[in-house]
Amino acid sequence: MNLDALINLGYIVASILFIFGLKMLGAAETARRGNMLSAGGMLLALVATLMLKGMSYQWIIVGLILGSLIGAVAARMVKMTSMPEMVALFNGFGGVASLLVGWAEFAHDPDLAPFTSAAIALAVLIGGITFTGSLVAYAKLAEKIDGKPLLFKMQQVVNASLILGAILLTVLFVISPTDAEVALYVLIAVALLLGVLAVIPIGGADMPVVIALLNSYSGLAACAAGFVILNNVLIVAGALVGASGLILTSIMCKAMNRSLANVLFSGFGSVTSQQGGGYQGEANPVSVDDAYYILEAARSVVFVPGYGMAVAQAQHVVRELGELLEANGAEVKYAIHPVAGRMPGHMNVLLAEANVPYEQLVVPDDVNPMMSMVDVAIVIGANDVVNPAAREDESSPLYGMPIINVDQARTCIVSKRSLNPGFAGVDNPLFFKENTRMLFGDAKKSMQALVSAFKES
Repeated sequence: MNLDALINLGYIVASILFIFGLKMLGAAETARRGNMLSAGGMLLALVATLMLKGMSYQWIIVGLILGSLIGAVAARMVKMTSMPEMVALFNGFGGVASLLVGWAEFAHDPDLAPFTSAAIALAVLIGGITFTGSLVAYAKLAEKIDGKPLLFKMQQVVNASLILGAILLTVLFVISPTDAEVALYVLIAVALLLGVLAVIPIGGADMPVVIALLNSYSGLAACAAGFVILNNVLIVAGALVGASGLILTSIMCKAMNRSLANVLFSGFGSVTSQQGGGYQGEANPVSVDDAYYILEAARSVVFVPGYGMAVAQAQHVVRELGELLEANGAEVKYAIHPVAGRMPGHMNVLLAEANVPYEQLVVPDDVNPMMSMVDVAIVIGANDVVNPAAREDESSPLYGMPIINVDQARTCIVSKRSLNPGFAGVDNPLFFKENTRMLFGDAKKSMQALVSAFKES
């Protein structure tokens, strides 16, 4: 077998590993093995690529060392609460890598076939949008800039004009070799600007959808880059990431009962929460001792985690409390809303880190039908995904969004610092329901106090 055939065989095997790894990521029990399988496929693809003739190893080794150092330091230092920001940055780096591949290929050989020129233009356009869009998403998630939508007059007209300009520049780049260099540089500038303008009108509450969409963009950009350099495994990997990102985006939109167009263009969250109801009432606070007595008598308990749990780093003590409740004879479940947290799967990652059994994780469709028979629902830092206004108040911006119906449990304990609205900026009438008890304070300290109460008893 000659070298080229061996390399192509390696690419085929790597692609198969990607496909099986991606399938395994669809279930919590097999996700870790699927991740390792996909990583093995990427290692095989890299080894096969390094076998290409004429490969210059010195710069590859430099890049490998620098990238490994940066990745290792970032992975060790990043907090679990900052994981969404890191994912956003990774999406952006994937996009700019595809942009640079397209740019480098043009600089290496400006006399390109029309198909290759079109692939370069797509890699540059999608990669540029992904890069700056991901930076804006990172800044919103990290609260470097205001998480609310930034709107200005004729915003959609400006964005539409930029998209039309990008299309015209792509056509010019493909059909006019004499103007190709100028067209490419202007296209890069338009793509970078469009990425910023596409994400700034999206509110922080919609960031899980944006992250999933930008992840898809990064895959599509990589797929286009694969056509540029005629690399089969890059085409396959990019297509898989692009398709899976679009599917995840669709799942996120369905979980909020909103269309992708509504997420991208509605400016959700720019209106104050008072226009969504301005709910008034008297909250019923509960002490740790009283909360303990309520839980001690419970035979079924459902935890509903949210971003507040991530901020407080309370996942380990929540798992410990769940184990104590089970030892006390209660059936324990963890209800996870698809858009809870700041990125898809955020709560799943936190609970997996705390070694919560997979079989105890449930989705809203599984737990809602039996919620009226649940003795206690414990909401830990979640807000918008348990807001009954989504079900009851047609004037609420959240109306129609599927939620976890914790208000229908016999007792609902909400662990929260205050009565402030969540990331969407919408008031929550749950806090004033007759069966709701507000356990004010830091989520971790509150859960630790409950754990201590169970142990002392």
